[in-house]
Amino acid sequence: MSRIFVTLFCFLIAGEACAAMNHGLDHQQIFQAFTLEAESGKGRDGSARSWDLDGWIGSDLNRLWLKSEKKDFKKYENKSEIQALYSRNVGQFWDAQIGLRHDFKTDFSSQNVDYVTLGMEGIAPYFFETDAHIFLSDAGNFSARLKQEIDLLITQKLIAAPYFEADFFAQDVAKLHVASGLSELEIGVLTRYEISRKFAPYFSWRYNVKTFGTKKIAQESNQMISDFITSVGIRLKF
Repeated sequence: MSRIFVTLFCFLIAGEACAAMNHGLDHQQIFQAFTLEAESGKGRDGSARSWDLDGWIGSDLNRLWLKSEKKDFKKYENKSEIQALYSRNVGQFWDAQIGLRHDFKTDFSSQNVDYVTLGMEGIAPYFFETDAHIFLSDAGNFSARLKQEIDLLITQKLIAAPYFEADFFAQDVAKLHVASGLSELEIGVLTRYEISRKFAPYFSWRYNVKTFGTKKIAQESNQMISDFITSVGIRLKF
């Protein structure tokens, strides 16, 4: 796995070097933009905590994109993952991405799983922030994830952000407790008050549900098939 990370990093540096030769070194400025959301709340069966880090470092053309997420929703869900992606701007609002994802936990299993990741991230029509990726695991299993979110201004500082996130699997994966097809759906809304562009407390509402074959597996294992979670949190940009 470390070799792949080195290769990915070299790919990023090579891309930056090529861009510098094409546009001149004085045009290659390095920027960074990261968002951290950390929250604590309550679900149907106890406390619920999560955090999400999403951001990049690089130029307008080539970026190293990093994502890290942890969810601890007690009996419903407990998982954490990290991603490192080479991101290349391919349009006015779109980046193509390739890289790696590592799962430290997946729901009720403590399976460590590695994935090769391929996807797109950007702004769809009507200003929907879109994150769409396909994953190939180290066991040869295919899965996909689609997330869309939009900011709706209530006032200049009070902003509601409804979203949905869907996970799909191409086949049954017994060790991960999932079946083929749409396995899990999350819908919610995060309402934040921007004290500044870099600091915003928020209130979130989300509903998670396992679907179709994955729902059946959860029922047979006496696991929760859905959860309704309310939380308060802090959003930081740096």
